[in-house]
Amino acid sequence: MKIVFMGTPAFAVPMLKAVATQHEVTLVVTQPDAKKGRRRALSEPAVKQAALALGIPVFQPSIIGNDITPIAEAEPDVIVTVAYGQFLPSRVLSLAKKDAINVHASLLPALRGGAPVQRAIERGHRVTGISVIRMVKQMDAGPVLVQKRVAIASDETAGTLFAKLEPLGVEALMDALKQLEDSRATFTAQDHDNATFAYAIRRDEEALDFTRDAHALERQVRAFYPQPNVMTTVSGKRLKVLASAVVPTRDSAEAGTVIDADNHNLVVRCGREALAFERVHLEGKKPMDVKTFMNGAGRSLIKTGMKLPS
Repeated sequence: MKIVFMGTPAFAVPMLKAVATQHEVTLVVTQPDAKKGRRRALSEPAVKQAALALGIPVFQPSIIGNDITPIAEAEPDVIVTVAYGQFLPSRVLSLAKKDAINVHASLLPALRGGAPVQRAIERGHRVTGISVIRMVKQMDAGPVLVQKRVAIASDETAGTLFAKLEPLGVEALMDALKQLEDSRATFTAQDHDNATFAYAIRRDEEALDFTRDAHALERQVRAFYPQPNVMTTVSGKRLKVLASAVVPTRDSAEAGTVIDADNHNLVVRCGREALAFERVHLEGKKPMDVKTFMNGAGRSLIKTGMKLPS
């Protein structure tokens, strides 16, 4: 079949490569190049890099509905989206001769939205997966063609869960395309009454709120790793927390108080229990384990009894 593939991040790359081995990808649509890093250098999306390496034409509209001519000229039998990053209007969806499908990283109707992997960990889910759905006007609300499940480990990070979901996404997408090609696809409506939402992470969510339960904060640390990370401020410097653990405590100190800051530990009282930092990244320094940090820069920045912002 002729496929127009729409995607942007690295998560979508294995699926693009798999589709290209069995179908004719006539066009890849991805987000415009963006400035990243401290030097604000222009960076190409991972999907664009993969498409160019495969010799596939690339289209990068700022707003997908403004110019649909390249998509129409690609004559897609199927339009596939994987974490594309823009909402597709009906006039784009209607260009697909057979169907327009989306690969979403959750078991829909759970976790509709832009951050299903992170929110699954943050909310303590034990299972998630991949859903391949028909695209409709409402966000992630189309009927389901294929679903695949995977367990979420107790120490799962967003990075490790994405790594689990990538091959699952390939499997689910290729299954869906085979069904469409053979004209045997059967879609099942979602239970909209049980829909939950996983909205994109806001910048203000990156700050640790120590008035919360330490268990919730430990999940947040894992959910936001390897990016965007959670952080706090110590003596005016930004400190990212890359790994942590819950520490039971009867200490009656106010939430946000450092209750242990010796050469091996950095433990902060929370609204319930305490959070031990295990791996950190101080601005201007390299990421390091907490022992190395407390034996170095942390020794002068953090003292037992000091209060961190919440």
